Amino acid sequence: MKKFLSWLLMVLVATTAMATDINKIISDVKARVAPDKRTALWDVKTTKKGGKTVVVGTVSTRNLKQALDEALKDTGVAVKVKVMEDQQADGQRWGLVKLAVASLRCEGAHAAEMATQAVMGTPIKVLEKSGDWYRVMTPDNYISYIPSSSFVFKTDAQMSQWRQAHRVVVNVYDTRMVEAPESDATVSDLVLSCILVCKGQQGDWLAVQTPDGREGYVEKSAVIEFDAWKNQSFNADLLESTARRMMGSGYLWGGTSTKVTDCSGLMKICYLNNGIILQRDASQQALTGKKISNWHDCQLGDLLFFGNANTGRVTHVGMYLRDGKYIHCSGQVKINSLDPSASDYLYSPLSISRIQGMIGTEGITTVAAHPWFTENAQNVYIYFNPQ
Repeated sequence: MKKFLSWLLMVLVATTAMATDINKIISDVKARVAPDKRTALWDVKTTKKGGKTVVVGTVSTRNLKQALDEALKDTGVAVKVKVMEDQQADGQRWGLVKLAVASLRCEGAHAAEMATQAVMGTPIKVLEKSGDWYRVMTPDNYISYIPSSSFVFKTDAQMSQWRQAHRVVVNVYDTRMVEAPESDATVSDLVLSCILVCKGQQGDWLAVQTPDGREGYVEKSAVIEFDAWKNQSFNADLLESTARRMMGSGYLWGGTSTKVTDCSGLMKICYLNNGIILQRDASQQALTGKKISNWHDCQLGDLLFFGNANTGRVTHVGMYLRDGKYIHCSGQVKINSLDPSASDYLYSPLSISRIQGMIGTEGITTVAAHPWFTENAQNVYIYFNPQ
C-alpha cells in the first residue's frame, strides 16, 4: 500500500508540474503575441480529459493559434483551441463598411462606448455574431462591434473581385454621391478616404457604386484613383494640410473620421489620406516608429505623445508641424506650442515617434501592403509577430 501511495503521489506531483509548465508556456505565448485585448482575443486554459492535460479555449485569429501550436509542439499536449475567424462560413467571414462613417462600439449596443469609426469601403473581418451586432476586426487589427446595418457581407470571391475592381477614393474633406450628374438628390454622404467602385465616366462626373450596390455619381475632382492613393510616397505636407482642414472640429471619443474625431483618430485620418495605416489608440501608436529624444529634433509629421509623467501612461497624441508648433484634437482640433515660454504652450511630450522611414515596421503599414485592400499583397501587418 505504501508503495502504491508513493507512486500515486509521484504521479500527482509530476502531473501538477506538467500542468504548471504548460500554463507557463501559455502565459508566455500570450504575453508575446496577444498582450493587448484591443487587437487580440485570447481565452486559453488547461483542463483534464481522460486523465490527460488538454489545452482548450478560443483565440481571435490564426496567427495566435499557430504561435500556441508551435510553442506546445514538443510537449505532447493536445491543443483544442478554436479560432474565431475560422468559425464563420464563407459569406460571413468578410464585410465592407457601407456607410460614409460607421461607428463601432466596445459592446454590441448603440448605448455602449464608441471604440472607433470606419469609413465606407473599409474591409472588416468578422469574428462572431452577437444579436444584430458583429464582433469584427478592422485593418489596424482593432476589435470592436458593428451593427449589421452598417456593413455588407462579402464572400471570399466577392472580396477578391472588389480588390481587383477599378476603385476610387474620396480625397476631399466631405462630398456627396448623387443620383445623376448635377443632381441634388443624394444617394450617400461621403468623407475623406471612402472607397467606391468606379463604373464609368460622364463628363466631369464618375459613375460609382457603394459596397452594398447603390449606384450614383460623384465629381471626378473629389476622388483619386485607388492605385494612386495606395502607392503614395510619404508626404509630410499632405499630412499637415489634412490636419489643418480639420481645424476647429470638435472632439468625440472614438471618432476616426472627418465628421468628428478624437486625438489618435486625427492622426489616423491624416496618415490614411497618405495611404498609411496606423494603430488605433495613442498608447498603441506610441509603441511604433523611430524614437526621437528631443522635440527640437522633430520633423513635420512626427507624432508627439503626452500623458502622466509619473507613470508613463500615454493618453494623448498630436502631430508636429514646425517651429515648436503641433496640431492635435483636445476639445477641438487646434495648434499649440511645445515651447514652455510660448503663450500657446500646452503639454510637454512623454515620447516622440517618427513614422517616416519606418513603414513596414510593427504597427505601421500601407494600404498597398495590406492584403485586405490589395490582392496578392504580403501581410506585413501583424502587430505582435508570433515568430
